[in-house]
Amino acid sequence: MMPMQPEVLVLAPLGRDAQIAASILATSQICTRICSSLEETVPLLVEAQCLVVAEEALISSDRATFASWLDNQPAWSDFPIVLLVMRGTEFDKRLAFLDRYLIVLERPFLASSLANSVRSALRARARQLEVKSYIEQRQEVADRQQLLIRELHHRVKNTLANVRAMMGATARSSGSIEDFVRDFSARIVSLADTHSMLTDDYWQTASLKKLLEGELRHYETRDRPRILLDGPDVALVADIAIPVGMAFHELASNSSKFGALSRPHGRLDVRWSVRGASNVRIVNLDWREHDGPKVEPPKRRGFGTTLLEKVVAVQCDAKVELNYDRDGLHFTMALPLRDTRLVPAYS
Repeated sequence: MMPMQPEVLVLAPLGRDAQIAASILATSQICTRICSSLEETVPLLVEAQCLVVAEEALISSDRATFASWLDNQPAWSDFPIVLLVMRGTEFDKRLAFLDRYLIVLERPFLASSLANSVRSALRARARQLEVKSYIEQRQEVADRQQLLIRELHHRVKNTLANVRAMMGATARSSGSIEDFVRDFSARIVSLADTHSMLTDDYWQTASLKKLLEGELRHYETRDRPRILLDGPDVALVADIAIPVGMAFHELASNSSKFGALSRPHGRLDVRWSVRGASNVRIVNLDWREHDGPKVEPPKRRGFGTTLLEKVVAVQCDAKVELNYDRDGLHFTMALPLRDTRLVPAYS
């Protein structure tokens, strides 16, 4: 047996016309629903694919709501109507509002004539729905393109602000031009790597683990691994990934100069976990250094400290703690996760 087609409404309240029409269409595997009045029919038109209606059912009813519904269809839609009229009579001008897509069938009619008329109407409706789908897909593409453009403008603005802040902080902490060029170049490369990761991902997110790997792989040793990264897959949206990626760069750079990664036997453990419900999730990250030189609190605040305690804490709404334990630097971060779907990063 062939599958039933989309529902066809039948409105023919006199005699057995509706039952006969429904029986004829059922024989052709066309699903029908018999309505008793125009008032009952109009709310069902949204889900229906065609209307078979007797002329007298419209003439004897208040047609204003029906006419308004037809007039307010979207541009892609011409709702198909099969109008049953008596043979030899003139078309009633009060039904002129039906002229957008109308099939007139004179009674008495052959069963095949009704079935063929409804099939033709259903084919026309199917083509209209294909046009609707195409229009919606085009609109989705256009909407996403506009969203990406707005996101790009926003990200460029934020990136330029970050670069300006990095340049000023690096200049203040550098003892020479060579130090400035080296440190500033390294920070720009780190920022560029994070942007590349975001650009490569369809949803404009970056993996927390990959951010760490990108900053720490230069300091790992093949013969004696000393860096441990342990935690679940976590995707960070752009406004979080960029400052967090910069923070990881500062932590790794500081460790390679003054901390555990500056010694051959120094070790670094970075562990993270996620807790909370799906709508409010928190990443708890623990960065702990071991077997490095004895740690002394810095005598002045550098760019890295400012980035961690100001930018990450404020921009990412994170709780951060930087502890200069004698046995090794200990950094913790409680980072709220935003929705990883593509959403505007602005209000």
